[in-house]
Amino acid sequence: MVTVLTAVMIGGLIAVVALLVTRLPGGSVRSPEALAIPAGTEVFAVTQAPAYWLVTTTDNRLLIFSPDGALLSDLALDAAQ
Repeated sequence: MVTVLTAVMIGGLIAVVALLVTRLPGGSVRSPEALAIPAGTEVFAVTQAPAYWLVTTTDNRLLIFSPDGALLSDLALDAAQ
């Protein structure tokens, strides 16, 4: 009984690993060579979306970049909490 249970658990583990390997997306993140960040700007966080990159700065601004790294927009964020 213990041997059968062990064999079933090993088979289940192999099945789970095989499904994870075959079903998870294998696409890698495509990043631009460089983002055109304005001089004197300190980056706080970077986020990738399908059509653009978002960069938040320590001086409460949101920089929006195109996929090739060109600056599209510079928005001021409300610092009130």
